Amino acid sequence: MPRNTSINSVLIIGSGPIVIGQACEFDYSGSQAALSLKEEGIKVSIINSNPATIMTDKVIADHVYLLPLTCESIEKILQEQQIDAVLPTMGGQTALNLCIEASNIGLWEKYNIKVIGVDVAAIEKTENREEFRQLMVDIGVGVANSKIANSFLEGKEAAQEIGFPLVIRPSYTLAGTGGGFVHRKEEFDAALNRGLHASPTHEVLVEQAVLGWKEFELELLRDSNDNVIIICTIENFDPMGIHTGDSITVAPGMTLSDKCYQDMRNQAIRMMRSIGNFAGGCNVQFSVNPENEDIIAIEINPRVSRSSALASKATGYPIAKIAAKLAIGYNLDELQNQITKTTSAYFEPTLDYVIVKIPRFNFDKFKGANKELGLQMKAVGEVMAIGRTFIEALQKACQSLETNRGGLGADGRQLRNLEEIMHSLEHPSADRVFHIKDAFELGVPLESIRKVTRIDKWFLVQIQELVQLETELRRYQLNNIPRDFFLTLKQKGYSDLQISWLLGNVSEDDVYARRKELGINRVYKMVDTCAAEFPAHTPYYYSTFEDENESVVSDKKKIIVLGSGPNRIGQGIEFDYSCVHGLIAAKEAGYESIMVNCNPETVSTDFNMADKLYFEPVFWEHVREIIELEKPEGVIVQLGGQTALKMAERLQALGVKIIGTSFEDMDLAEDRGRFSDLLKELNIPYPKYGVATSAEEALKVASEVGYPVLVRPSYVLGGQGMSIVINDEDLEKAVVNLLKNLPGNQILIDHFLDRAEEAESDSICDGEDVHIIGMMEHIEPAGIHSGDSSAVLPPFSLSENVQQKMEEYSIRLAKALNVRGLLNIQFAVKGEDVYVIEANPRASRTVPFIAKAYDVPYINIATKVMLGVNKLKDFQIERKLKGYAIKEPVFSFSKFPEVDKQLGPEMKSTGEAIRFIKDLQDPYFRELYNKKSMFLNAQ
Repeated sequence: MPRNTSINSVLIIGSGPIVIGQACEFDYSGSQAALSLKEEGIKVSIINSNPATIMTDKVIADHVYLLPLTCESIEKILQEQQIDAVLPTMGGQTALNLCIEASNIGLWEKYNIKVIGVDVAAIEKTENREEFRQLMVDIGVGVANSKIANSFLEGKEAAQEIGFPLVIRPSYTLAGTGGGFVHRKEEFDAALNRGLHASPTHEVLVEQAVLGWKEFELELLRDSNDNVIIICTIENFDPMGIHTGDSITVAPGMTLSDKCYQDMRNQAIRMMRSIGNFAGGCNVQFSVNPENEDIIAIEINPRVSRSSALASKATGYPIAKIAAKLAIGYNLDELQNQITKTTSAYFEPTLDYVIVKIPRFNFDKFKGANKELGLQMKAVGEVMAIGRTFIEALQKACQSLETNRGGLGADGRQLRNLEEIMHSLEHPSADRVFHIKDAFELGVPLESIRKVTRIDKWFLVQIQELVQLETELRRYQLNNIPRDFFLTLKQKGYSDLQISWLLGNVSEDDVYARRKELGINRVYKMVDTCAAEFPAHTPYYYSTFEDENESVVSDKKKIIVLGSGPNRIGQGIEFDYSCVHGLIAAKEAGYESIMVNCNPETVSTDFNMADKLYFEPVFWEHVREIIELEKPEGVIVQLGGQTALKMAERLQALGVKIIGTSFEDMDLAEDRGRFSDLLKELNIPYPKYGVATSAEEALKVASEVGYPVLVRPSYVLGGQGMSIVINDEDLEKAVVNLLKNLPGNQILIDHFLDRAEEAESDSICDGEDVHIIGMMEHIEPAGIHSGDSSAVLPPFSLSENVQQKMEEYSIRLAKALNVRGLLNIQFAVKGEDVYVIEANPRASRTVPFIAKAYDVPYINIATKVMLGVNKLKDFQIERKLKGYAIKEPVFSFSKFPEVDKQLGPEMKSTGEAIRFIKDLQDPYFRELYNKKSMFLNAQ
């Protein structure tokens, strides 16, 4: 059936600010869906309150509404735009819940709006635990023994009937919020109360716990002809008991028998066909008994999910793009395979490689948090790696995590205490996969590890083989490793860094040089969806060690953009937004744009965003070999946050041109001591400071600058390790702790300006002129990390004199630092005195917010300035903000109820929302203004 011609305008509901459990995978899905609909000549409107995403950018939609996700906002859009249909499946649980709410009050009916991509009744069936259970029984799909409870008494009765251990699953919640396992009767009352209060309908499912069973996810698509295809089967490395968002996952499934797989496929298709008459995407989760392969259904989500983004990147099949076309009436056989360009989209991808996803956690930001993993998701991001084998992909994923690991162990960071290791295996946390390897190294038998972790033996055998390889490697020296054995090590995913550590007394560069001598080179394979059965036309690559290199290097001038790696607190989606605009600007400037990144949730790793995509770790060895192959004009590190910036020194040493601000000047800004010396030279006020490399030196500095002092390390992002201390004892503890976690780092001791306001500026410099992008005034005082503070654009209470000083210092610093591109500066203001706290010559979290508020493509402009193809005077910049824009941080403390929620110099927010007000009399603003007054008076 061709597309529904009555649909000419579609509203896509976004997911709002990033929180744990609902991250930028919906930015990716929503962006892809919007572009897919625009291809069909459909006008696309988007509602989303997240300013940091590319989804809320003019390059994605015809009309972007940066509004709170409420029915009032929806109605405002429906009154302004001639909307024919709403697509709520691209914005996660937030969008689905809002769609239901709008349906319940008759909003869709009132404006004659079609709900496409899902059946509203289907949402009810899947979210209501009892309706879902009954539906599965009706269609002959197995489910765990369970009972619904709407009260404390009903829950107690259900527990008595089913028996322990139990799992509590609240209805209508996201990422397992409020859910959990109950192993003993004594724990049940508190867990039941939590679940009932977490559910908006005060409803929980009390269910038999199938702990230790294997867990699988299937990603499906269905068209209006009831054709259903399975895009990807994902196996959880971790057994049931850990939220899929916190589990290591593998595709394709590694340990499924063919009989079990076919049975699971049939059940998934039956489930999708049973939940309403709609066309679109769906995620189904199953649990499999490892003893007899009995299958039970866990849940079904009639929308794109975190796993949909992963499956799209894993297979090359753009699920959200095709789902959007199905939602407007197309059938699968009418659509083109986006990779081959010759076959239809009515096919199931075949993989001749393995992908591994590892979640990224930020427990360091939540001091005192319970790090044990369970049903409530705690990961803040994830990485994906592609290899020819499971173990190669697993090692590459470990290198991608941004946790200073060289791979799976063999890097000097192993745990050696057997008691601690075994506790970690029994009580899973972020490092369990590393501790499995540590256990094997200490001689713990495989069967003992299997019993305590319940991880499938096949996976454990793969990890155990690494220990045997390392034992063999230690027999050699670098110059006599047999070539075949060296090649085996590289094919098993070992980095040069790991090999150098295992050999001892040789450097990573020595290992690199030796394998090059032996002709052991990384080659690049194309992700092609059909195991090379048909030619692929999409430049989407991963590396391995074989003979044939499928990445053909063009003779065009090229620019490589280094991505930001996994999302984490302090480095979020705003850097991916910057990278995407960098790619677009490089293309517009006539360069072949090449992206290197490993985050499956993001738009930058969409295969049609760059001219060429390397889905690889942003890890030195991988980046180096891509550069050697492609020979670019230069590399952009300014847009990818700390992940990319930390490559700058090594890139310079290799003779690679850094596009934009030089390494020396970026390093000057990062080195807190040298930067303060620069401020002194420029006669720019700054807090008294000193630099220390030991606790003794720190005490001496503190006595000179005076308490309270701000203690912080150099070269970190998101306020990592910062603290405010008021006496010698606290200072000594803080410095010792920092040097333990960041050995060799300089510690900067600043006098802390109490009762000071905080403000910041962002600017672009082309070497001659400086354009102030925007200046913001913070609500929270100095001492609260800028990422955790509400910020108002433009300033509302800073005097003209203060603002002039901020502008003057920004211009002076931009020129002194030889900035080419972006510069963010943070200020402390006391009365009419303005002090510079720090300057960052790179993209910041605030630039996307300012760009959205003023409706100016600032990253695009900055990239062209960096590339030297334009000067600032070439652009006519017209700001469109009438009134004020407010950046409001969003936190995920509900995931960690046990932690201290007090804000300080170390960032804790996971995302942000934007709000516009016409004037300062707005009630929302008055509340913020009162809050600011209270803070300053109380300090």
